[in-house]
Amino acid sequence: MERDPSNGAGRSEAAPPGASPRDAAPGRIPLAVAVVDAGGRISHWSSGARRLFGPTREEAIGAPAVDLMPVTGALGGEEWPGRAGPAGGMPAGPGEGGGLDHLDAYEEPGLAASLGGRTPYPTAGRARMTLGAAGPGAPLGGPPPGRRLGEGLPAPALDLLWWAYPLVGPGAGRILVLAADAGKLDGERGRERGGHERWMPAFALHTDFPGAEELARRLPEILPSMSPQESARIVSQVLELGYPVLEISRQERFPVTPDWGVPRRVERRTRLLRAANAAADDPRSAAEAAEAAAELASDLEYAAVRERLEFLNEVSGRIGSSLDLARTIQEVSEAVVPRFTDVAGTYLREQVMAGEGFPDGPPDATTMWHRVAVEHNDEPGRWDDVIPVGEAMPFPVHTPFFQCMTTGQPVLVPRITEEMGNAIAAQFEKRDISPLINGRSMLIVPLKARDVVLGFMILLRHPERTEFNDMDRVTGAELAARAGLVLDNARMYTFQENVAETLQDSMLPRIAPRMAGCDTATRYLPGTRLGRVGGDWFDTIKLPGSRTALVVGDVMGHGLNSAAMMGQLRTAVQTMAALDLPPAQLLRSLDDLAQRLGDGYLATCLYAVYDPIGQQLTMANAGHVPPVLVRAADGRSRLLELPTGAPIGVGGVPFEAVTVPVEPGDRLVLCTDGLVEVRGKDIGVGLAALAESAAHPAASMDDACDAIIRALNVTDDRKDDVALLMVRLNGIPLHAVAEWRLAIDAREVGRARALVGRQLADWGLGPAVETAQLLVSEVVTNAVRHAHTQHVVLRLVRTDALLCEVWDDDHALPQLLNAGADDESGRGLRVVSRLAREWGTSRTSSGKAVWFEQPLPRG
Repeated sequence: MERDPSNGAGRSEAAPPGASPRDAAPGRIPLAVAVVDAGGRISHWSSGARRLFGPTREEAIGAPAVDLMPVTGALGGEEWPGRAGPAGGMPAGPGEGGGLDHLDAYEEPGLAASLGGRTPYPTAGRARMTLGAAGPGAPLGGPPPGRRLGEGLPAPALDLLWWAYPLVGPGAGRILVLAADAGKLDGERGRERGGHERWMPAFALHTDFPGAEELARRLPEILPSMSPQESARIVSQVLELGYPVLEISRQERFPVTPDWGVPRRVERRTRLLRAANAAADDPRSAAEAAEAAAELASDLEYAAVRERLEFLNEVSGRIGSSLDLARTIQEVSEAVVPRFTDVAGTYLREQVMAGEGFPDGPPDATTMWHRVAVEHNDEPGRWDDVIPVGEAMPFPVHTPFFQCMTTGQPVLVPRITEEMGNAIAAQFEKRDISPLINGRSMLIVPLKARDVVLGFMILLRHPERTEFNDMDRVTGAELAARAGLVLDNARMYTFQENVAETLQDSMLPRIAPRMAGCDTATRYLPGTRLGRVGGDWFDTIKLPGSRTALVVGDVMGHGLNSAAMMGQLRTAVQTMAALDLPPAQLLRSLDDLAQRLGDGYLATCLYAVYDPIGQQLTMANAGHVPPVLVRAADGRSRLLELPTGAPIGVGGVPFEAVTVPVEPGDRLVLCTDGLVEVRGKDIGVGLAALAESAAHPAASMDDACDAIIRALNVTDDRKDDVALLMVRLNGIPLHAVAEWRLAIDAREVGRARALVGRQLADWGLGPAVETAQLLVSEVVTNAVRHAHTQHVVLRLVRTDALLCEVWDDDHALPQLLNAGADDESGRGLRVVSRLAREWGTSRTSSGKAVWFEQPLPRG
C-alpha cells in the first residue's frame, strides 16, 4: 500500500473524535484495471493488471476473463461463456476452479451484480489465486514480473481484493473490474498495529468522504489509452454507483483511489517538497523521508520513461503496414488520437503528394502544403467543413508552422491565446477557425527524412486536458521521426510506381481494337511487384496491302534491364516491318541486331503476317511458344506446328516461314511462356490447357481473354510476366476490294479519278467521291511521275474506312515538303495530309506503296 504524505492515507488509527465511522481520508493503492465485453472476453487491460496477474496486454486482450481473474462472481456465471463459478455468483471455493482457493469470500449486502437481470449494482469480493496454476484464474504468461517460482517450491498464492461495476449504454465494455493485492495490505497493517486486520472490499458514494471532488476530477485517469467517449461513459457510472473502498474490521471505511500512473512534473515536485517539509518538522524521520522521496522520484521517473517508450513502441507497430502513401498517413493520424492528442492534422509538401523526386531546397513562404488527413475525437463533422482534407495552402513567415518547417524542430505552444488564434485563423479565407483552436495546447512536429522536411503534423489538445510539456515535445519529435521515415519509404515506393507506370506507357503499345480485316484484344500482367513492366511484349503493325503484322516476344530475365532491352527490340521490329520484310528475313535481321547490341540480348519472338484478302497467315518462330488457332467452323482449337528456331541473339541459326490458310471468324491466340509454364510441371500441360480454354465460346474478345487467364490460374504470386494477344481473323471479302493497273502515262490520272468515282457509287458511297477523287489524283500523279518501267497499281478496300493504296517501282519514298508560292510541285502530299484521316508510305520488294484512309460517310 502506497502512502500519500499529504492526506495521511494508509493510517490505521481510529477516526478522530466526532467523526463518523464512515469518514476517512482518501487513500491510494495500486489497482489493476480490466474491462470485459459482452462475450466475457477482456477488451481493456491496464499495466497494473499485467503487474498483478502476469499476462501482457497482447496476451490478455480477447482472452476469456474467467481464465485470467478469480472474479467469477462479477461475471454472472451463466450469462458469460467459459467456466462459471458456483451458484450465487461467488468466487470458487477450495478445490474448485483449478488454481482458485476461496478466502473470506465477501459481498456487500444488496449489491450483487446480475447482468442477466440487468440489475445495475456493483459487486465486490475477495479470493485467492495460485500463481502459475492451470485452470480458471491462472495467468497466461505465468507469474507476474518479479515473481519467480523456485524448483521444488509450492506455487505462491495471491490474496486478491476485487470490485466490479456493471456498465450499461453504448460501447463494447460490459463490466469494469478493479483488483488489488490484499496480501501486501495485511502485511503492512500487521507491522503498524502488531496484528492482522480484516480488509473487506465495499463501495461508498463520493459524498461519504472529504476530497471527493478531487477524486472525481482524476477518476478518468483510471483508464489511460482509452478514448474520451468510452472513459466518460464508464466514469459517469462509477460516480453513480460509488467508489471502491476497504472496510477495516467493519469499523473504518477507507476510500480507494487507483494508481494514477505517471504524475506530472509539478505534482512530483510537490510530493518531494512535502516529504522534505515532513523531515524538517520531525528530525527523527529525516532519513526515512529522504529515502522515501528518493525512491518515489526514481519510481516516477522510471514509470514516465517506460510509459513513453511503450507508447512509441505501440505507435511504431501500428504504422507502416503498407507502402501506400494515403494508408500510411491515416495510420499515423489514428495512432496518436486520442491517446496522445485530441486533434491531428497532417500536411505534406506538393512534391511528396505528386510522387515526384525529393523536394529541392528548404521550404519557404511560397511552398504549398497539402492537408492530407485530419483526425479528431470531437463531434462528427466539426472539423470537416472548416478544415477540409485536400486543401493546399502556404504558411506565412510569422506563424509557428513556418518555424517548424524551416528549422525542422518541434514547436510547442502551451496554450493558444486569443490573439494567436485570430492570427492563425486569418490565413483561412471565409472561414473562422478560432473557436476550434483558441485555448488549446498545440504541438507542431516535423515529418523529416534524411534531414529534409516532407511535412508536419499539428497536434491539439482540448482545453480541459493537460497541456503539452517538454516530455511531450520529445515524445512528439521521436514519433514524427519514425513517421517521417515510414512516409519517406512510402514516397519512394510511390515514385518507383510512377516510374514503372511511365515506362509501361512508353513501351507497351496502344493497339487499336479493330484493324483492316481483324479484331484484337490483349492482356499484360507483370510478374514482379517492384515494377509494372518486364521483358514481354506484343504488337500489331499495319502493312501495305491491308495486311497486319502480329508480334509477340519475350526477353529473357526480369526487371528494368529486361524492359529496356524489350523496348529496343520492339522498336527494331517496327522499323523492319515498315520495310515489309518477310517474316523469316525479319527474324534473321533482328538476330543480327541483337548480337551487335551485346551478348546479353536473348529473346524469343513470334512474327506473323495476316493477309485478310488472301485469307492466309505467314509465320516465323524464334524459340517462342507456338500459337493456337481456333477454327470458326467447328470451334476446335489446335497448336500450330511451326519450325521452332533458336532464340534471338544466339546467332548462326536459320529461320523458316510457314503459311497457314485461314477462314473468316477464325481466332489466333499468341502468348508468352509466363501464361503456360507452371513450376514443376511440363510446359505441354500448360499448352494443352491454353488450347482447351481458347476453344470455349465467349461473348466478346475481352471476355475470351479473361476466360483464358482464369482457366490457366494466373495468380499474383507468379514470377514471370504474362503477355496475351488474341486476334479474330475476319478477312475482307473480294466484293469489298477493287484493283486496277494503270499505265505510266499522265493521262491515266483522269482515268483513275473516273474509276474511283464509279466504284464508290456502286458501293453506295456517293458523298465520299469528291474527296476520294482529289486524293487519288494527287497520289497517282506522284506514282506516274516517278515510276520507271512497270505499271502502277491502284487498289480500293472498303472496311470500316475507305483504304486507297498505290504501288509503283520507285524505291524513293515521297516526303512532305514546304512548297513556296512559285513552286510548281510539292503540294500533293500536303493535300493528302490535310484531307485524309491517316496516310503513310512504305517500301515493298519491288518499290514503294503510298496509302491513305478516308472515313466513310454516315449512313
